Amino acid sequence: MTWSFVVLLILAALAKVLLTCLPTGVVEWILSKFELHPTLSDENATVTIDGKRLEGEDKIQVINDFNEALFLEKYDIHPENSGTPLVIDTKKGKNNVRFFVYICNDRVDVVKKHKKKVVAYRLRSDSLQKRSMLATEDVV
Repeated sequence: MTWSFVVLLILAALAKVLLTCLPTGVVEWILSKFELHPTLSDENATVTIDGKRLEGEDKIQVINDFNEALFLEKYDIHPENSGTPLVIDTKKGKNNVRFFVYICNDRVDVVKKHKKKVVAYRLRSDSLQKRSMLATEDVV
């Protein structure tokens, strides 16, 4: 009985040391699995609006603005949005992820489709909101 307690105590101590002293790369990998608003790379992503692909500097600027946006809140129910979304397709591991970005005056609504899951959340990005206003002025 005493030996089993000592062995169990040593195993618990080793598990505690391993879990509290993980390398930074391992911790980042674990956190990225549960990340709601990931950081996108311009090599893996395609950006479309109204069926037209954005290329070059416009694509890089939209992706950088998306990456720098501040996460505000997660929606429990998919919000009703009007207007044309900015669609960003990318890969996360082996799976395709699609983001529908609806830009409003005071916020940016994002609907993320990953596998069979749909998650909606709100961002704050002044640069994306200003960009959409410039795009609508060009159309008019």
